[in-house]
Amino acid sequence: MPGENLSRDEAQERAALLSVEGYEVFLDLRSAVGESDGDAGAPRTFRSVTTLRFRCAEPGAASFADLIAPSVTAVSLNGKDLDPSEVFDGSRIALEDLREENELVVDAQCAYSRTGEGMHRFVDPEDGEVYLYTQYEPADSRRVFANFEQPDLKAPFRFSAQAPEGWTVWSNGVGELTDGVWQFAETKPISTYITAVVAGPYHYVTDSYERVFEDGTRLEIPLGAMCRKGLAKHFDADDVFLVTKQGLDFFHDHFDYPYPFGKYDQAFVPEYNLGAMENPGCVTFREEFIFRGKVTQASYERRANVILHEMAHMWFGDLVTMRWWDDLWLKESFADFMGSFSMVEATRFTSGWITFANNRKAWAYRADQLPSTHPVTADIRDLEDAKLNFDGITYAKGASVLKQLVAYAGRDAFLEGARRYFKRHAYGNTRLGDLLSVLEETSGRDMTAWSRAWLQTAGVNSLTPRVTLNAEGRITELAVVQEAAESHPELRPHRVAVGLYRREAGGDLVRYARAEVDVEGPRTTVAELAGAEAPELVLVNDDDLTYCKIRFDETSLATLRDHLGDITDPLARALCWSALWSLTRDGLMPARDFIGLVLRFAGQESDIGVLQMLHAWANTARTHYAAPGWREEGGRALAEGALRELRVAEPGSQHQLTWARFFASVASSAADLQLLQGLLDGTAKIDGLDVDQELRWAFLGALAVSGAADEQALAAELARDDTASGKRHQVRCLAARPSAAVKAQAWAAVVESDALSNALVEATIAGFQQPAQRELTAAYAPKYFEVIERVWAERSIQIGMDVVRGLFPHFQDSQEALDAADAWLTGHEEAAPALRRLVLEATDDLARSLRAQACDGAAGPV
Repeated sequence: MPGENLSRDEAQERAALLSVEGYEVFLDLRSAVGESDGDAGAPRTFRSVTTLRFRCAEPGAASFADLIAPSVTAVSLNGKDLDPSEVFDGSRIALEDLREENELVVDAQCAYSRTGEGMHRFVDPEDGEVYLYTQYEPADSRRVFANFEQPDLKAPFRFSAQAPEGWTVWSNGVGELTDGVWQFAETKPISTYITAVVAGPYHYVTDSYERVFEDGTRLEIPLGAMCRKGLAKHFDADDVFLVTKQGLDFFHDHFDYPYPFGKYDQAFVPEYNLGAMENPGCVTFREEFIFRGKVTQASYERRANVILHEMAHMWFGDLVTMRWWDDLWLKESFADFMGSFSMVEATRFTSGWITFANNRKAWAYRADQLPSTHPVTADIRDLEDAKLNFDGITYAKGASVLKQLVAYAGRDAFLEGARRYFKRHAYGNTRLGDLLSVLEETSGRDMTAWSRAWLQTAGVNSLTPRVTLNAEGRITELAVVQEAAESHPELRPHRVAVGLYRREAGGDLVRYARAEVDVEGPRTTVAELAGAEAPELVLVNDDDLTYCKIRFDETSLATLRDHLGDITDPLARALCWSALWSLTRDGLMPARDFIGLVLRFAGQESDIGVLQMLHAWANTARTHYAAPGWREEGGRALAEGALRELRVAEPGSQHQLTWARFFASVASSAADLQLLQGLLDGTAKIDGLDVDQELRWAFLGALAVSGAADEQALAAELARDDTASGKRHQVRCLAARPSAAVKAQAWAAVVESDALSNALVEATIAGFQQPAQRELTAAYAPKYFEVIERVWAERSIQIGMDVVRGLFPHFQDSQEALDAADAWLTGHEEAAPALRRLVLEATDDLARSLRAQACDGAAGPV
């Protein structure tokens, strides 16, 4: 649509001209149930009536409001009726001759969504019930009501809604059903993208949180949590409320600003594109955080982290909001950091920093080495740029940088800066400088230089120890060498801990000396460690204070090859695993060597989140980084190792479950598949392993890829699990079968049709792309480059991203495939920048795979 992709320049001009006094929005959602009364093929719609009051700094000027809708029934500006066909172009409403004070009323027919954008409508296949929820970030509230869709035009909102009989409706404010209409309390001034509506026959559980402050004032927050009725039997709302209350205690203790948005509802909703969204008073989460089967502690930790991440947004993002999306880090980096910070200090998940070091940072390191890397505070030209900037840089690198800032400025100064920031800018919008100024006040540090190095430059540095010993075997000098990539040569100041490790009599590898030092420039001497006994392992960035790639000297690397599992400290062990994975990705360690380390030491790993990450990395090493001639052997070795660990794991333990899932992901031999089939039909058994419904689908996935589970078997399993989750699993397994006809059908369903919902598009793509089926999908590589521009133009940005990322020929790892991707980029320099970025990133991943395969091939036989 013309004008749908709002630019930063347009937003700045509109913010300079307009200020918003308030919204009243009425939604008639009764059309969500029953047969659609539209034309065949037309979208199902609902009525949306918006009354928008705003001021104009230059009377007589012109501007526009945002709305994406199939049709507009009526528009009036300051009491004058306007012709919708003249003022509405499908995404914008032209506003001419504005007064100092204005009232815009828009009556529109807006479309329900099947892509998770705007007002998403879901029909539960289990019972036929309909569920609605909204998802707007960065700019999809305009699919539900007319507005000024940019974060710095905040306003109070008053929503009302008419819904089918028997439904409940929730929004940001407290709601009440009056004369058949749900009326919601007016909100504080908030941005359009964090308004929310959730409606349907949801299962709803309530609780409350109370807090008495030092001055005697009492705060009571009504708590609610909801999910589809079909998931109610699995919903552990008590644990959700426990983490919620612990988080509210933590943030009240540290932020000195009472939760400002009244109630606190948390909705777990179907077919959700994100992990969660911080709508004040009505947070939405993907319903996969409600566990249908047995999961490990890592899954509960992940849910707790997301709950706390979204809660941190109530202050960082909702109370104080970035002015434009180039300062997205002002909310996402802080929420990502605060999620782990609060989880470790306030909940049972005290090992959260290990997960952060091993998992979240891996996401950041990958993103920061792509050609599309960008500074934490980025250059966001328009909304398409903004959508792609919800990435590992904005979240995980930004959070890592904040962890470094706490080490640099001090914890107390950091938290005091946050407190001043909230009080100074409450209900307002900020830029980078607004935060830096309060941190300078509280820390006494030069934040300008720190910001320039950490927030305004891209790329990741590597830190390598250089150890010199004397004749007596003691350290005469230990230096840290800092290097940067040629493309991003910035060397940064790092506050790091350097740990020295050696083996004790029992074989444990333990730290016996530690020093903190400010690393600056290409070489820094750690004077405090001079004279120490010779280490077997030097760990730069011990305790994970900074953001860097850890490298090793030769002695340390040799120690890890033989004794990695003997490191007693779980965080140090996780950091070493992460560093070894970085060497593998960079083509400096053969993939078969990394797989060998996993086979040798992963069975000793105590942290379940680290173990799951090792499994994921080992699979990536096998499918992308191993030399083609060694892949099959590597797969057999992983399957044998996984089965061995599965059989010796403690019965019923989370380690046993994790090894079972990993075994299913690598199983390929006839014996492996026979065991999976036996576990499914009960003819085989592993003591303590409960093959619940989710594990059954994991086993069936492996059988489907090999052709051992046909359409009839998958239909029978769906009959056993005739739920929304079961349908997603079945669609994925159907598309995974090794048949040319199956692949053609899956491709057509995703590329040539928009009939599938976002969740089923994702499931179909996941099934279509199988590393064991490279030859079967090779013919689609040229087709991919022929269709992606059309897909990008015709589909919503979310579906476009899913298709362009998901169907890239990742498994066609040859020079010819890389040349084809490069040729597309060269020949399509005028394509949409966001589309080019997606293809560029995937192309870079493919090039990395080829480099790693060359390294592995040079290693020769094991």
